[in-house]
Amino acid sequence: MLRGTIMTIVAVLVSATAAYADPIEGTWRTPRGENTSIVSCGSGFCISVKTGKFKGKHIGQMNASGGGKYSGEITDPEDDKTYSGNAHLSGGTLRMQGCVLGVFCKSQIWHRI
Repeated sequence: MLRGTIMTIVAVLVSATAAYADPIEGTWRTPRGENTSIVSCGSGFCISVKTGKFKGKHIGQMNASGGGKYSGEITDPEDDKTYSGNAHLSGGTLRMQGCVLGVFCKSQIWHRI
């Protein structure tokens, strides 16, 4: 009986944790066809490449700004340059943007997998 009670408590805790996960967390596909992973880390979210040429590479960190918006840094794995970044979540799409001096920006649309 004690084992059943413990298992029930564990199941409730696991489901509660999943219910409070931020919507940005998950697996996303980039325009190049690579899969990326966004996970909670510290006080923000870490972004890593999961497939392709840059598999395993950490490419950014974002913090929630509210209203589906995030800000932080994003690294282009192709040239290993880091830019001021932001992201905007809308349903199953994530608009990622990296900027130099806040003026010269490039954007990509990532899709949730």
